[in-house]
Amino acid sequence: MDSADKLSKITISLHWITAIIIMALCAIGLYMTRAEAWALYPVHKSVGVLVLFVALLRVFWRIKNGWPAAAADYTQLEQRLAKIIKWVLIIATLALPMSGMLFSGASGHGFGIFGLVIVPAQHMPGNPDQALAYSEFWAETGESLHQTAGYILIAAILLHIAGALKHHFIDRDATLKRMLGK
Repeated sequence: MDSADKLSKITISLHWITAIIIMALCAIGLYMTRAEAWALYPVHKSVGVLVLFVALLRVFWRIKNGWPAAAADYTQLEQRLAKIIKWVLIIATLALPMSGMLFSGASGHGFGIFGLVIVPAQHMPGNPDQALAYSEFWAETGESLHQTAGYILIAAILLHIAGALKHHFIDRDATLKRMLGK
């Protein structure tokens, strides 16, 4: 379990595994959509499905373990901002893969985990290169939510990193050191 002086190996591991995978998926997602790198979509979807399970583990661990105690005394404003950012990160790390699955599944493109089909693709009769949506409404809703959650998550990650650097270089407290296992 976490203490005021030290975070557990589980907390640290779940944090960094989730952070690295989510940041990579965000970067790849931005690249894929701008460069139309279609070959990356199956890997992006597979890793996205898997990261949902890691994010769920992180949520269950956070519920069981609670939020880590602050490493020092902070103003009420800093405490509120930290709590808001933490909640945004938690919610967005769940919303992003779920909305991606909704978008991909409902649009008829399907998704799975490295070849294991979870929702099959649906193709236009006579044109197998064209996806046929199961539901236009849910495909559009999923796409909108996925894009919005992605940008919100990127902003929250940047604020989270800025806060960690502030703690380390300005406040000179142990917040970042704890998350690095020191």
